[in-house]
Amino acid sequence: MKRALPGRICPVRYRYGADALARAEQREAVTLYVVGGLYGNVPALDAVEAMARTETAAPTLCFNGDFNWFNIADAEFVKINRRVLAMDAIQGNVEAEFSPAGEADDAGCGCAYPDSVDAGTVERSNRIHQRLKTTAGRHDDLRARIGRLPMVARYQVGDCRIGVVHGDAESLAGWRFGVDALDDAGALPWLCAAFAAADVDVFASTHTCLPAMRSIGLPRECEGWVVNNGAAGMPNFAGELSGLCTRIATTPSPHPVIHEVRDAGAYVALLPIRFDPARWRADFLAQWPPGSPAWVSYYERITRGPAFCPGQAIPESRRTATRKPPTPAP
Repeated sequence: MKRALPGRICPVRYRYGADALARAEQREAVTLYVVGGLYGNVPALDAVEAMARTETAAPTLCFNGDFNWFNIADAEFVKINRRVLAMDAIQGNVEAEFSPAGEADDAGCGCAYPDSVDAGTVERSNRIHQRLKTTAGRHDDLRARIGRLPMVARYQVGDCRIGVVHGDAESLAGWRFGVDALDDAGALPWLCAAFAAADVDVFASTHTCLPAMRSIGLPRECEGWVVNNGAAGMPNFAGELSGLCTRIATTPSPHPVIHEVRDAGAYVALLPIRFDPARWRADFLAQWPPGSPAWVSYYERITRGPAFCPGQAIPESRRTATRKPPTPAP
């Protein structure tokens, strides 16, 4: 049997199972922001915190992994982690691979990339993570705090029960909450089983780096939602340079939304994060100049967005909301 290469491995230590969410301590919130894939983007973190300050009730912010990635400069690493660790957070594969356990199973970046991702991207991601891990190794206090973070979190907003994960219901680096997987008709039995085992109404995830918001028809005429925010710290749509986060609250969003629905009495939405793209480009290039692994893999996306549109994230046929998407920024 051919052994999976670093960057494509999903280590056994990443696998928690959906029932881990049912057992997790439940935290109460009136408004919850789930911020996945910050990727070391300080301007995006500033923008999220500014949005939070405009809420009537101070929201709970949960960073569901990969809040590190491009921040290899010591000052940027410290800045991101001190601020994030002052709030709620769980590990993503990026943070999980700071652990010495990563050396034993040779998971590389820990992304567990599927075969659809080309070998060059995988190889560059491993190199990016090695640079970042070297930086983390100079900050033992922060690395120790990151290592104590859980892999899942559970919240209740009103009557809505939320399972926060990085990957999917079963694994830290799972891809089954990605667009293609969610749209596979054969996935419904697994999804129904995951909602039942986790005992939640909403899964909030990230990891796959592209957003998805899908209603799942559950037994007994119930409906569950999977909301994958894609990336808080990178563009998610072609020509649109904003990040995205998930907002779940007892009141409608005061901010523009990509889409918003009601589930179990709560408002569930994908929100654009309007960070300063020029400032972010400058921060990125100061750490990853042209020709570097991160520049090759990500600069096109950072400056133009991915080849992806809102209609793929939330197809018209899957919408049940009344709120309109925002007008794209010029």
